[in-house]
This record gives sequence, structure tokens and C-alpha cells, in this order.
Amino acid sequence: MPGTPYDVTVVGAGVVGSAVARALARHPKLRVALVEAQDDVGQGTSKANTAILHTGFDAVPGSLEARLVREGSRALAAYAAESGIPVEGVGALLVAWDDEQLAALPRLAAKAEANDHRDARLLDAAEVYEREPHLGPGALGALHIPGESVVCPWTTNLAYATQAVRNGVHLHLDCQVEQATRQDGVHVLATTRGPLRTRWLINAAGLHADTLDRLLGHDDFTVTPRRGQLIVFDRFARALVRHILLPVPTALGKGVLVAPTVHGNVLLGPTAEDLDDKRATESTADALAALRDKGRRILPALLEEEVTAVYAGLRAATEHDDYRIAAHPGQDYVTVGGIRSTGLTASLAIAAHVLDLAREAGLDPGPERDLAPVRMPNLGERAPRPCERPELVAEDPSYGTLVCHCERVSLGEIRDALAGTIPPAGLDGLRRRTRARAGRCQGFHCGAAVRALFEEARP
Repeated sequence: MPGTPYDVTVVGAGVVGSAVARALARHPKLRVALVEAQDDVGQGTSKANTAILHTGFDAVPGSLEARLVREGSRALAAYAAESGIPVEGVGALLVAWDDEQLAALPRLAAKAEANDHRDARLLDAAEVYEREPHLGPGALGALHIPGESVVCPWTTNLAYATQAVRNGVHLHLDCQVEQATRQDGVHVLATTRGPLRTRWLINAAGLHADTLDRLLGHDDFTVTPRRGQLIVFDRFARALVRHILLPVPTALGKGVLVAPTVHGNVLLGPTAEDLDDKRATESTADALAALRDKGRRILPALLEEEVTAVYAGLRAATEHDDYRIAAHPGQDYVTVGGIRSTGLTASLAIAAHVLDLAREAGLDPGPERDLAPVRMPNLGERAPRPCERPELVAEDPSYGTLVCHCERVSLGEIRDALAGTIPPAGLDGLRRRTRARAGRCQGFHCGAAVRALFEEARP
């Protein structure tokens, strides 16, 4: 680790921390570090969410989350178009299955309007089934939210971090912060890779944000890991659903949904299990069985389709109903805590808000510059893959040589990912960058070839 203090260090390279680092990179005066405990960016909550680009229609009106989700949704949509990140505007139906839920829909419509989302519309049962003919029997009505979209979360996180690194941010992976003190106006972080010194500290540590906050003398919130387990269905299921199918939300979250993905799959989930263990990302048979039971009511035909994968992620739930973002004047420190599932959508707006707070607390970032756009591989099912682009294959035949047939991933794509600005540290990271081994066979046919390519590229 360098002995000269950084001007700003961001702890946590999830989608929020990476967005903050990218925002700081716009200021060339600043010497910035992005520190991540794991071996890749986006390895925590950011890699295991429902990949929805929210409108914020159901946020608490007037809350910080409501404002940042609203601003972030527009900003991320524009950034995705510039960067090649796949987004699919499918809209959502908030489906009522009993009289109590039906009675709640007008209140949710009013809430959406209070959040500046004025396109929401109540549908009767006939309209619901016209829009979703495969929906299970018994739906009484729905609230249509046309602005809801699905997005690729992995590419988003990687795009932010790539743009930050290309513009001078130092990325430190496998660098867990174990202790934090402040000496002579400088934060000293004891990490698993040695000491790191920084004048300003941004805490975007996700599940561990409360731990770092307490090391710095604060006790504003406690993170309770909320596990969400999900089932991923094969592409053949995609024709069964046209919208994101949402339940009427509860205090534990948005509940179990059925949603298409930009990769052509269908998601069922998540669960909402409050735990003590911040590492408990395993799936459980009981939870998956319960998900299937709920899915059978929402979309019965879905349960007849092949399951491609199951996964679980942990959300950073707190005792508060809003984000916990605060600057600490005199300490040169900003906490970015309690960022739940809407963090992906709000990420760019959160980053801008964090910089505003830091400026108000005394950070002088210096002049601002525009960053050269990044262009990410478009992993969306609606975009042509490199093997489907004759001009690209003619220029470089490696893009026509398939390695993963399920996902149509070529040798050229794997080569590019392995030589990227932030190369994958393992096969899971390579899968997030290319979708190799993410298809129906889950690497049964291509696994050995993908591993060989990965091993050949390692120094």
C-alpha cells in the first residue's frame, strides 16, 4: 500500500461504491482508492438481486430513497444507453389476489402519484388477464406501472468500476478493512493487504457498513442481513410472462415476484429471511419449495419449465425505512448505509448526493471533467451476440468460434473479458462478464474449455 495518503478512499466496490468512485474520478485533482474485501467488484449484494430498474413508485414519499431512486432511474437509463448495458422496459403489474389487496391498490396508485409517477393505472381482472393470459386464476385486479424495467446488474457495476479505474482510481481487491483509526487528520485503515491512509473516507461497505461506522464512533444503524433466494427458469419460460409481476408489498419488502430478465430467463423470488450471519448466501430446500408454491399461484405454467439455476443474496436491511447516508463534519467521513434493493437503480444519484455532502463537509474536489464513455459487452437477449454479427466475425474469426453454446459465448468474448481493465479473478466473475456457463447446462459441456481458457490467461 502506498505511504502517501489518498485524498478519498471508498470502501466497498458494489454498485454504489463503484458509482461513488466513478463520480470522484471526474475530479482529476483527487487521488482516489476503491477498496473491496472480495476478489472482484460486485461480489456482495450487487451480484444477487432481482435486476429491476425501479421507478420508485412505492417508496415512502418525501424520503431520501424516493428522491434518489427517481433521479437515479433516469440517470441509469441514460448511462445504460451510452454504455451498452441492456435494459428492457417491460412495465410491472402489482397484482391483487384478495379483497384486502384489491383495496390497497388505490392507495398505492396515490403513493405512485406522490412520487411523481403519474402513469400508474388501475386495471380490472379482465384487463389483467388480457395483458397476462398465463396468470394463475383468482387475480382480482392490478396496478399497472409502465415505467418499470429490467437491467443487467453485473454489467452496470463493472461499467462504473471500469470507468473509475480507467480514470485513475486505484482498485484494491482482496483488501478487507479490519480496523479504522484517525491520526493527525488522516484515516488509517488496517487491511488484509497492509495499512492504507486516506484523508477522506466513504463507507459504502454494504452488509458491513454498520461495523465500519462503529469503528469510527457512530451508532446510527444496525444491518440485519435479509436473505433473498431466487429461482432462475430457462429461456423457454420467457413467453409465459410479459411484465414484472409484483405482489402487494409488505413491511419485509416487495415480496415474491415473477420477472423476466434481460438475459431471456424468468426469475421467481426473492424470499425475505432476516438472519444473523452476513455470509449465509446458501439456498435452502424449504425456501425453494415455498417459492415454487407461490409461483404456482402466480404463473402455474412456470413450474413446468426447466430450472436453470438457484441463487441467494443478502440485502442490507436496517431498523430504518430510509437510506442512512450522512456526512460527519470534522471527521472527513461519509456513511452510505442501509442501501437496499433499490440501490442499483439509485446508484448514480446516490453517488452525486454523496459528493454534495462531502463538499458541504469540506472536501474540495477541484475542477470537474467529463469521462470518456465505456462501451460494455451487451449481454441482453434482444441484442445480437458477436457470433451473430457477420462483419465482426469476418474481422476476427474468434467471435464466430463458440465456446458456450447455451449462451452463444464466443472465444473472442472470453478473450476480451480476460484482458479487460478489471479481469475476472475466477470463473464466476468470467460468467458475469460473458454469461459463459450460465445457460441450461450450467457448464456441463463448456466448463472444461472455459476453465482452460481462464487458466491460460492467468499470470
